[in-house]
Amino acid sequence: MLPNVIILMSILGLQLQHCAADLCNWTGSGFAAGVDSRIVLQVQLRCTEGSVRWIYPGQALRVVLEPNLSSSQSTTVCIKPSPSFHGASVFIERAGELELLVTEDGRPEQQVFCFRADGPHRPAIYLQSRPQSDGPWSRRTMGFRYELLGNRTALHTLTLGSISTSCRPCNDTELLMAICNSDFVVRGLIKKVSHDSERQTSLVEVSAARVYWQRSGVFEQQAAASGSPRSVPSWRGHIHTLLQCHVKPGDGEFLFTGSEHFGEAWLGCAPRYKDFLFVYQTAWAARHPHPCTGTVGSL
Repeated sequence: MLPNVIILMSILGLQLQHCAADLCNWTGSGFAAGVDSRIVLQVQLRCTEGSVRWIYPGQALRVVLEPNLSSSQSTTVCIKPSPSFHGASVFIERAGELELLVTEDGRPEQQVFCFRADGPHRPAIYLQSRPQSDGPWSRRTMGFRYELLGNRTALHTLTLGSISTSCRPCNDTELLMAICNSDFVVRGLIKKVSHDSERQTSLVEVSAARVYWQRSGVFEQQAAASGSPRSVPSWRGHIHTLLQCHVKPGDGEFLFTGSEHFGEAWLGCAPRYKDFLFVYQTAWAARHPHPCTGTVGSL
């Protein structure tokens, strides 16, 4: 554990310099730090997701996340370093203390790093750049994307170092609520499953007949094949899950739900479509109205 941030800056003679940013993203340079190595750039961002792009990185950059969230709400912060992220250490700052998250010698570009940000203090991310042998004006760019995750990831377990999903089957209540809470709801077939032993994940290729909802463009509509009915759209997309879930190609249609993180879809509940319809019709017959009646009615 490192000393209090304010005390550390005082000892080292560092000075904060505030930088302009939009609500979600920041792009800026470290030219000021090249002139005065005591300067620490500070950026304040107010969205639950966005990006940071640091050109000609200088001594240090402090990114404070101040979204419009309740101070009593527990929050998980996840960052995904950019492919060009090398030569810097990443610290998280909580209650004035710095904790090392990524070392400057690591290769973090294929990883997602998550940490809890509880309590009244706003989470901050502190980047410390290593001096370059070819001088302070070498053309380098580093950065990361960030997400603040709350109740919408209730079906997922996020741990330091990765995004993971639960492998257990969803119960009936979770199946019904997944239609409301998921970032995507798709009906389709499993075309292929590939495995990555290094990341301990599986990638499910899905051919979808219907995309009822998606937060972004993870699933893309394909051009109709020659001779096929143009009234039947075809969609393609990929969904990530844990290797330990042992997902395999199977016959029949599934209803895929889950969440999206950093442009990737992660699997939540995925019942067979006919099984979901049975659960929904049973709940309706028992006069348990579903909160997403409008959505479910079109399934």
